Amino acid sequence: MRLLRPYMFENRASELMKRAMRLAKEADGAKVGAILAGPEGEIVSEGANDRSSPFLHAEAIALREAWAKLGPSGFKECTLFCTLEPCAMCAGASLLFKVGRIVFGAWDPSAGACGSVWDIPRDAPGGWKTEVVGGFMAEECSKILKDGFSDIR
Repeated sequence: MRLLRPYMFENRASELMKRAMRLAKEADGAKVGAILAGPEGEIVSEGANDRSSPFLHAEAIALREAWAKLGPSGFKECTLFCTLEPCAMCAGASLLFKVGRIVFGAWDPSAGACGSVWDIPRDAPGGWKTEVVGGFMAEECSKILKDGFSDIR
């Protein structure tokens, strides 16, 4: 079993999630933001939902951007910070990229795939299991989503 360094929860986790929340507020459509942080807490990539395509979720954008920088084996000590629990597509992509840890804010009881509806990172067959921490700064992340939906209506 591998152990990721807990540095983010001691030093930078709140700062990184707040950055993801700022991205979420700027998102086009559903107010979701994501940050991929490297092993020392540095921001590797970031994304915000883009409704021009159903594939342009914040997490997918951040992972795609990071691929060019890190290559196929650079994700194992990275943490993906998301303001909303990743869906099946994004949780699956995180698993395929072998992201070390997912930290998300708001739970998604309708489509969440990191513990709510499914638990893809921990239930997937094969050798890789992604550590998941849910509900981190959940109230703040939920408020951004609710405010975003009220703006759309």
